[in-house]
Amino acid sequence: MKETFDVAIVGAGPAGIAAAYCLAKKKRKVIVFERGEYPGAKNISGGVLYGHDLAQVIPDYEKQRCPIERNIVESRLWYLSQDGGYSLSYRDKIFADERRHNAFTVGRAKFDRWFAEQAQGAGALVVSGTVVTDLLRDQQGKIIGVVTDRAEGEVRAKVVLLADGINSPLAAKTGFRPEPKSHQVALAVKEVIELPEEVVDERFAVESGHGVTIEVLGAVTRGMDGVGVIYTNKKSLSVCIGATVEDLARNKVRPYEMLELFKAHPMVAPLIKGGKPVEYMAHWLAEGGYTAIPQLWGDGFLIAGDSGMLFNALHREGSNMAMTSGRLAAETIIEALQAGDTSQAGLSGYGRRLQDGYILKDLKKYKGFGQFLRGHNEVFTTLPAVAGLAAREMLIVNGVPKKAKQKAIWRELRKTISLRRLAKILWAGWRSVR
Repeated sequence: MKETFDVAIVGAGPAGIAAAYCLAKKKRKVIVFERGEYPGAKNISGGVLYGHDLAQVIPDYEKQRCPIERNIVESRLWYLSQDGGYSLSYRDKIFADERRHNAFTVGRAKFDRWFAEQAQGAGALVVSGTVVTDLLRDQQGKIIGVVTDRAEGEVRAKVVLLADGINSPLAAKTGFRPEPKSHQVALAVKEVIELPEEVVDERFAVESGHGVTIEVLGAVTRGMDGVGVIYTNKKSLSVCIGATVEDLARNKVRPYEMLELFKAHPMVAPLIKGGKPVEYMAHWLAEGGYTAIPQLWGDGFLIAGDSGMLFNALHREGSNMAMTSGRLAAETIIEALQAGDTSQAGLSGYGRRLQDGYILKDLKKYKGFGQFLRGHNEVFTTLPAVAGLAAREMLIVNGVPKKAKQKAIWRELRKTISLRRLAKILWAGWRSVR
């Protein structure tokens, strides 16, 4: 390709397309390369998006017929033992009214395609079925474009934005980001289970168009550092579970086996009963957090989204950080192009924008959470078992006085874990998120 672009973007996910849309709206010449057959081809149904972040890119996304599945009105947190568990939930009328679409579910295949169409409509060129194999550099090492797997595939650009996800094929080859360590990446498996719309409404006690998200911790990950989630779509449920690659390898656990056990849990099985599995996939999650963030800008390039480890593992926020980092990257590029300086110094406004916003503030706040989980395996083994025992014993009515039950629970607790160790875990957990 002989022509030169203002910006070449690698990856047509939320980060790359958000940047492309913002750049195209400012009449910048932008090209986006996507490995899949079309944007979203590598994603299946079931993800949560946040209206605030999307509206910062496309204010009238509802008018533009964004393919929303369900508006989230309730969030649940489960802490599960092997045979039972605790459920903490919060539902608020505000999420059905003035804060409607604070969070909503989408089918990523549909959403990504729609999002890319908005960018194309604004003037961006999206090229699918194309792999970026390397970066072009000048004699001083500044990035000046990309190399693709197409014939005559060199494309020159004043700035390159890398937004091709945590499993970036460019990472090892170009060195733009260190290869993540096994504890910094999770492997998650997801199944989409089809159910009639009215059945989803009934099982989650919601009106048509409203939905629920469930985040799950505890014994369901078989003692490994991981989480499970259940999201409501219009006519299906997304059931997902995963753990760090380090733990999966150490324990020699097959992810699909973990998913089957999750689906069979007494709290999960009734929700999916009678459903038809229609899609299955595995995907990587960037779990490294604040301390794993690479240099996000340099001479002629920026990094956004999962490629830059911009993922909040505790709150499961990734798509919003991707869209926002893509938008901030676009604003920085526009500023740099106007100034005629696309060097590392000229693109440093990206760092300032990230610092001023919520992304780096949130990631810094929770930077110790991943280390806390890795160092306290009891969160996934001992504690859910003891917590389950305590609830079960107190709820069984069998003529035994409650005081005797409490003594029995304390004996079992102290036999299983020392009070000193329990205090240390609680203290370390609080410090990791304070």
